[in-house]
Amino acid sequence: MILSNIIFFLILGVNNTMSENLRLTRFNKWIEEHNFHIFNDDHLVHVFENWVNNDKFIDQTNSEGLLYKLGHNAYSGYSFDEFREIMSFDFNRNLISSLKTNDSIDTIKVPVPLSVDWRYQGVVNTVKDQGQCGSCWSFSTIQALESASVIKYGKLYSLSEQELVDCDNFINHGCNGGLMDNAFTWIGKKNGICSDADYPYVSGVTKTAGTCKKTCKNQPNTDIIKYIDIIPNSDIEMMSALAQQPVSVAIEADQREFQLYSSGIFTGTCGTNIDHGVGLVGYSDDYYILRNSWGKSWGVNGYMMIGKGNDPATGKPYNDGAGQCGLLTTGSYPVV
Repeated sequence: MILSNIIFFLILGVNNTMSENLRLTRFNKWIEEHNFHIFNDDHLVHVFENWVNNDKFIDQTNSEGLLYKLGHNAYSGYSFDEFREIMSFDFNRNLISSLKTNDSIDTIKVPVPLSVDWRYQGVVNTVKDQGQCGSCWSFSTIQALESASVIKYGKLYSLSEQELVDCDNFINHGCNGGLMDNAFTWIGKKNGICSDADYPYVSGVTKTAGTCKKTCKNQPNTDIIKYIDIIPNSDIEMMSALAQQPVSVAIEADQREFQLYSSGIFTGTCGTNIDHGVGLVGYSDDYYILRNSWGKSWGVNGYMMIGKGNDPATGKPYNDGAGQCGLLTTGSYPVV
């Protein structure tokens, strides 16, 4: 469904200028590129208004000479409030704040190399897409388990987030948030988890959990013996964990800059109100490599370089040591 020039000018009340014609062309191209579903004319106008607001925000932010850039992606048609609701940030934040973390922290320290990037070791699957479901916790859990399994046993499986969304519902809440440590425990009690080929992900479209299916078989070498919580508020502890394998972390992602992040080292204002589960697959001198579950249109093919160490704006550790967006507060990884 393409927006016409007539509707465009009626909405904005602007003159038919070259720059506004270009904006309309770019919007129509964006709809086609991302196959954005439009329900009717009213919805089309609403999406367009969101897209224009985001377009102006992108231009303004990119003009400030920051270490990162913003850009359009599959989520550019949503206002920030709509995006926050789709991703269940508020549900996740409330869930995380209501539960205690694991008291048995027993991080295994190893030498810390200058940099790590597990993407080039054949132990990280392609970036996945949680869609319109607050199931980030399941994607964070699964990506950590996939990597742990191949590092130890030599075969990379693509495992089922949908099984977690449908079946792990003792404390976790499907599309309304969950915790990775709880999911690690659930998989351990079940002695493994199915492949996503046998139990494919559909909640990104249905926007809800389904009925738990018990017909698929666990993939080999996916049983979780235990999980380890990383000592919080320490870059050294996080780097030591990442030297062993990719890890799961929770962050605060309810930032408009985060929604529209495109490239560069993300150093924008970002607190510690944790609301989103992601993975870390490595680090360099001044950034961690964050693996998201918002598809490849977001960030750098689904990844973000997120600030590490000291905030260049203050010269002090991000969030008083809690890490950029709080990523040093709740890290963990499974042992298989």
